[in-house]
Amino acid sequence: MEAKKKITKKKVAKKAIKKAVKKAVKKVAKVKVKKEKKVGKITHYFDKIKVAAIKLSDILSIGDTIHIVGGESTDFTQKIVSMQFMGEKIKKAKKGKEVGIRIKDRAREGYKVFKV
Repeated sequence: MEAKKKITKKKVAKKAIKKAVKKAVKKVAKVKVKKEKKVGKITHYFDKIKVAAIKLSDILSIGDTIHIVGGESTDFTQKIVSMQFMGEKIKKAKKGKEVGIRIKDRAREGYKVFKV
């Protein structure tokens, strides 16, 4: 009789766990994930003026939010406030251009730039 009770308790516990897992999975599925699109790669970082030269693989505009990722500890997001091409301030840059953007944290060559 005790063996039957133990088996029944185990089954009930397993069913409860399965229900909880299904419920958690549904909640996670409902959470909206921000999609990021790769827009370029850092080709140079000017340390004294905190500007990154970025080779673009997609369109980028002032006001866009970018996410820079690379190395072991570099992972930050920021909004583009100013952008330059060949020393001239611009509002929008097309694919293939290399632009300068002031960034809030250090970056190195090869770090990836995403548009959020």
